[in-house]
Amino acid sequence: MIPSPVPRLAVIVVAAGSGTRLNGGAPKAFVGLDEHTILRHALRGVFAAPRAQVVVVVPAGFEGPALTEVREVAGDRIDLVSVVAGGTTRQSSVAAGLAALWADVDTVLVHDAARALTPPSVFERVVAALEKGADAVIPAVPVVDTIKKVNATGAIVAAVDRSELAAAQTPQGFRRHVLVEAVNAADADHTDDAALVAAAGHPVITVAGDAASFKITTAPDLDRARALVSDSPAITAPARALPAPRVGVGTDVHAFGGEGSLWLAGLEWPGEPALSGHSDGDAVAHAIVDALLAAAGLGDIGTHFGTDRPEFAGAHAKAFLAHTRELLGAAGWRIGNVSVQVQANRPRFAARRAEAERVLSAALGGAPVSVSATTTDGLGFTGRTEGVAAFATALVVPA
Repeated sequence: MIPSPVPRLAVIVVAAGSGTRLNGGAPKAFVGLDEHTILRHALRGVFAAPRAQVVVVVPAGFEGPALTEVREVAGDRIDLVSVVAGGTTRQSSVAAGLAALWADVDTVLVHDAARALTPPSVFERVVAALEKGADAVIPAVPVVDTIKKVNATGAIVAAVDRSELAAAQTPQGFRRHVLVEAVNAADADHTDDAALVAAAGHPVITVAGDAASFKITTAPDLDRARALVSDSPAITAPARALPAPRVGVGTDVHAFGGEGSLWLAGLEWPGEPALSGHSDGDAVAHAIVDALLAAAGLGDIGTHFGTDRPEFAGAHAKAFLAHTRELLGAAGWRIGNVSVQVQANRPRFAARRAEAERVLSAALGGAPVSVSATTTDGLGFTGRTEGVAAFATALVVPA
């Protein structure tokens, strides 16, 4: 395999803010939007944008949680990412990010994690403007509200012509040397990196921003972002490697002594003593259920079919296996195949093995099932014909 070239583009994700105004109980970037944090959502946009070195700048002590977020969304770009601790000001955090850039990087985007819903297209427009020769580029959107200039008492002094105004967003893009020189020469704090570069005498141009790229600063901003996340599909990040097939094992035992007919491997066995249990005591079906749930990481049979589930009292294999298949499907898995071995002196399986395999397979949506049977040469409770044991192995694959 030919290694990918080292990117000449970098993105510094500034996520070191305290979030005091947000009052979310954690540094702003680590406050949840849905089941995921603001930082996770911001990184999805970054990794769906043009390939780049990514430096995530976080509050000191939060490097570990940030790395966890990165690993969840970086996909095959994980080797392009580093996490560093930021400073007490935005400029010091940007400086920390600049210090972590690779030598080959010549263009830099600085992006606020608080603009968590920025579409990848905004990144693309900024990068395109830099490729055309601009030294500094910011995305911006028109100001739509009527703006008034007021004095210290709150009295309106004058109207402001909004046609001359634009609201700056991120990512803001720069030639690396331009931004580094501006940061090193700064003698005052600036509200954003473009202001810093402009103060150093460099022209800054704009490209179209996006309404979704608003900054999450206050609780109403957070509510707005949460509403958008719940109503919109997530930004698609680079495809991660598909989960590998997984294998699970399951066992079950039941003693003879139940009422009615024996049910085993999904079949009724007239004339054989019944097994005792909450349902029909079908040790074969129950071992298969445990193996499938274990393979998919969904717990065990007691989690989903316990005695607190009266609808499964007396239920047969078909109900257990069909519900298990539904659970796996909802979790993103399908059944590859199942193999199960029965250990018992009775019933004799040889004559009905193929029938049992067909019934079990049908209950699992057609997945291949193989059944084998053996005895224990008189050893143990199965050797004393006190009950039945079953041992299953299951393979599940990504749906």
